[in-house]
Parts: sequence; structure tokens; C-alpha cells
Amino acid sequence: MSAKRNRRQFTTQFEAEVALSAVQEREPLTALAVKYRLAPAQITTWQRQLRQPAALVFETGPASVAGPAVDVQASYAQLGRLQMENTVLKTLLR
Repeated sequence: MSAKRNRRQFTTQFEAEVALSAVQEREPLTALAVKYRLAPAQITTWQRQLRQPAALVFETGPASVAGPAVDVQASYAQLGRLQMENTVLKTLLR
């Protein structure tokens, strides 16, 4: 009867490093597999997982990447209040 082998667990940092190495294509996939002691299919899977969210950056456009939308009306209202307050303070300090 053979002994039960435990599956190796990889950190996300390691997976990202291997996937980025594969995306850069500076070394052949087989060389990366030997270097990291992985199956080429596993590297290809991580590479595909890395590329999927990258495509979303170009689909959604720069507005969604920049961050949350700003309420322009509220910003203008606050700017108006601050300008009035600044004017009043300037006249009082003269």
C-alpha cells in the first residue's frame, strides 16, 4: 500500500511571481517549470488567471479604475460656502 502524498500549497505571492515570469516570456515555459518545480500546465493556468482581470482594465475604461465618483453638486456647494466664509473673514480682518 502506498503512502498518501500531501498536495503542495503555494502562496499567492509565489503564484503571482511565476505567472509574471511566464507572461514576460523571457524563458521558455519548460525552463520555468524546471526552475520552479511545477508542471507547465499549472504555470499556464496561473498565467491565464493573471491575464483575465487585466483585460477588465481596458473594458471598463479609466473612470472605473480612477476610484469612486465624486458628487459634483456637493463639492460646488461646499466651495461656495468656503468662498463666502473667506470673503467675510477678509472684510472683518481689515
